[in-house]
Amino acid sequence: MEFRDLKKQYQVLKNDIDQAMIDVATSGAFIMGGPVKELEHELADYVGVKHCLSCANGTDALTLALKALGVGKGDAVFVPDFTFFSSAEVVSLEGATPVFVDVDPRTFNLDPKSLEDAIRSVLDQMTLRPKAVIAVDLFGLPANFPAIREITKREGLYLIEDGAQGFGGSIRLPKPDGDGFEVRRACSFGDISTTSFFPAKPLGCYGDGGAVFTDNDEWAALIESYRVHGKGSFKYDNVRIGLNSRLDTLQAAILRIKLKAFREYELNDVNKAAEYYTQLIDGMTKFIKKEIQITTPHIPNGYTSSWAQYTIKLSVPSGEGSVNRAALQAKLKAKGIPSMVYYPTPMSKQTAFKEVHKYALTMNAERLAESVLSLPMHPYITREEIRAIAEALISSI
Repeated sequence: MEFRDLKKQYQVLKNDIDQAMIDVATSGAFIMGGPVKELEHELADYVGVKHCLSCANGTDALTLALKALGVGKGDAVFVPDFTFFSSAEVVSLEGATPVFVDVDPRTFNLDPKSLEDAIRSVLDQMTLRPKAVIAVDLFGLPANFPAIREITKREGLYLIEDGAQGFGGSIRLPKPDGDGFEVRRACSFGDISTTSFFPAKPLGCYGDGGAVFTDNDEWAALIESYRVHGKGSFKYDNVRIGLNSRLDTLQAAILRIKLKAFREYELNDVNKAAEYYTQLIDGMTKFIKKEIQITTPHIPNGYTSSWAQYTIKLSVPSGEGSVNRAALQAKLKAKGIPSMVYYPTPMSKQTAFKEVHKYALTMNAERLAESVLSLPMHPYITREEIRAIAEALISSI
């Protein structure tokens, strides 16, 4: 059994993907060929923003966003304490300081109340300038952007959406004119938003890739320059220090095929799989007395996840002792079922950030790091596989 079955996806899309790769090889336009711009237009249309600029990977996408916003030394950038390393790494690389914020224990995403506390703490200490918030769409679920946006507007902060895992997720929101509701997709919630096309992401290529999204013409022009060595009017007119961060044509061609499948059925199928997972696990644990409590993912009303991961929480109801997660993983592995822990160490406890002052308590992030477990999840997983995983999980506890 595969954790995320890219082999099965390839078999389904094989004819179209093979032809797309042959077309690129035949054209000889391996860098910034036609499929790159075509993909950018399609992604912008799907997300619902004016500009999409592709790049080499999701980490570069965040770096490009920070550069466009002028983030640098002396600036505080607020980042959830429970996320992948790059969400904070890019802040330090720009000379700014990541300030770690606690997360909601139900959604795993940045907690607005903790964000407010962290902002107040930074302002009170007067050593850093609050500049921006990086809100992460963890495991496919958009963060609480209505509440976060309210805070960033009030405090005069930029909002960056790290949608590396969130592409395809959405929130149903009231229309600006108050007349009904609209569905807004992930990668449209930030002043600048980013995503990753790493193979295991909801929309993944066959290598590294990423993209930046914004409605702002000036920032889009800056990102266009930064991603190609800070170029000006032509290739050898360099007006700023930039990056070499382009999405190659082959990856763009593959992503165009995958985006079509993602829009037509993959997003729908992965949500059906998640619903069946939750139904089975909740049903199996409800009437069985066990020492360990299993909590299935929480999706707030009006939200849709793209399910980059299906992540459960393991806990001891009495609060005494801890779950032997490694032993549980070993039992599942013996039954042919892979599992993963995202993420075993909060950002504030990473060695690289040991000198970063902690401005807020992040107890939820610390508890999640000890209790989360991700199970196999992808659009092509079968109901029989999900049942086998659920039964193995319950019997192994």
